[in-house]
Amino acid sequence: MSTTTTDSAATDAAPAAQSKYQVRFDQGAEGVRRIAPDADVLVWVDQVTDASGEGVDDGSSPGAGVPDEALAGTTAAVLAASVADAAAAAAWMLAEQERLGRRAFLAIVAAGRSDGGFAADDVLAAGAVIDALADLGIDDTSPEAAVACASYTGLRRAVAHLATASVGGREAIAAGIDPAAIRRASSRDPEAAARVVRRR
Repeated sequence: MSTTTTDSAATDAAPAAQSKYQVRFDQGAEGVRRIAPDADVLVWVDQVTDASGEGVDDGSSPGAGVPDEALAGTTAAVLAASVADAAAAAAWMLAEQERLGRRAFLAIVAAGRSDGGFAADDVLAAGAVIDALADLGIDDTSPEAAVACASYTGLRRAVAHLATASVGGREAIAAGIDPAAIRRASSRDPEAAARVVRRR
């Protein structure tokens, strides 16, 4: 996975913006504000919300599963994603790059927990999206994105278990979400479609 500079003009930007990399990674609404203001596409990754069905965009609620504060932090196109539809999200981003006719800058943001704690399930799912992008040749990643990707590829066989055993997964199960639904959302679905929340 490459971590080379994509834009020499970006070297003066705040390091937290990761703006010299094509693929960036951060967590939560604050992460959107850090890495997505100049992004072409924001991917909001919320593994447990996807498993609950609340993150599914059926067209009736364009921002379903993505908090307003995250949408307000960028003018980018917005996708919702999980492990299940990571490949579909990556394919959509490649098509968007081709539509733009230039390198697209991509902000992959793990939703994170409401208390600000580490959300292992969301980080693994964000890593799945970054890995799927790399499979398509979009691999100019920030170090942060590379770490998220490596967490997914290194733990790929255990992702479904980790999603249910994580703090977020156990909280979701305690709140009534079926563990089987979390496990299903934690496995790649070759028939999944990209969930487009907002287009540019």
